[in-house]
Amino acid sequence: MTAFVEQRLLHSPLRWGMVGGGQGSQIGYSHRDAAARDGLMQLCAGAFDIDAARGRSFGISLGLAAQRCYADYQSMFAAEAARPDGIQVVSIATPNSSHYAICKAALQAGLHVVCEKPLTTRLEEALELEALAQAKGLVLGVMYGYTGYEMVQQARAMVQNGELGAVRLVHMQFAHGYHATAVEAADPGIQWRVTPAVSGSSYVIGDLATHCFQMGSLISGLQVESLSCMRRSFVASRAPLEDDAHVMLRYKGNAVGTVWASAINIGSAHAFKVRVVGEKGSVEWWDEQPNQLKVAFIGKPEMTYERGHGYLDASARFERVGGGHPSGYFDAWANLYRRFALAMSPEPQAKDLLAGQWFPSGQDGVEGVRFVERCVASADQGSAWMDFA
Repeated sequence: MTAFVEQRLLHSPLRWGMVGGGQGSQIGYSHRDAAARDGLMQLCAGAFDIDAARGRSFGISLGLAAQRCYADYQSMFAAEAARPDGIQVVSIATPNSSHYAICKAALQAGLHVVCEKPLTTRLEEALELEALAQAKGLVLGVMYGYTGYEMVQQARAMVQNGELGAVRLVHMQFAHGYHATAVEAADPGIQWRVTPAVSGSSYVIGDLATHCFQMGSLISGLQVESLSCMRRSFVASRAPLEDDAHVMLRYKGNAVGTVWASAINIGSAHAFKVRVVGEKGSVEWWDEQPNQLKVAFIGKPEMTYERGHGYLDASARFERVGGGHPSGYFDAWANLYRRFALAMSPEPQAKDLLAGQWFPSGQDGVEGVRFVERCVASADQGSAWMDFA
């Protein structure tokens, strides 16, 4: 068993700003908690709300100077660029339709970016942002927060090490039941997710299935060749956006996969599960039991690998608390922010500290948007098989 070593990794924390994520935003709080956990980023500025006064009041309540609580992201990027102590990084926690414009402006201003998923609502926009980040030598991270759990890294390492043999099946699902009725009528926080002008061309495919797709790709290491999608709007007022979707995947090689994403699975809290089956064994991870990984090999009983033990791969042994103590959602996000910060830092030791670690990048964001577009196109053409590339 290993233990987390508390130490100062960087001499100076990265100066960090936020767009969105204002008062009452659960996602905004998640970003702030994660970024602050290891002292690698310091919140210096923000444009937190479309209501400038409310955003300024909220920023001040967080301890920011009033003059660094901005009415909009354009004002923040311009003013911060003129300061010798201006921000170096920005996190974007706004609705989907705004991601492209804000990300592009941030990258053009020379800022590293951490963006909520999906990266954009259109593939050509995502490709443009990834190319812009590469051209400017900037980090473009996409917040697939669940991949920060240690046992996800363990599953990935087992596939990479050949313990499961050649992968045959990848089954993924994220199927909760909280939106089985038109709850958005009384909740603005959900309303935008089922509004095409804001959310884009899908609801649960973009909101839930992209988590599945990205994690399935991460663990299995496979690339999708083609897919077929069926989607439905069981709550009629959400049409044309779906609240339930089923996707079949053909991977390059011989493997196949499935994705079930739903907001109408009554009785289910999350049910975000990824199961990878190889020729010699299988692994299964479930976000409601994130400290465990189910493992099975031919001819042997199913086992449960526990977080925080010495038999795990080195990539899965970054513990904030020792084995037996539950590590959770905020820890997973903090693990990713730690990697984002090390990737963004100009300090020489940061590269060594990041060695061997992975984080969700702009390329992951691009593939997530590609997945959504291909699913929507397939469903709208009667579940026709679509080439993924």
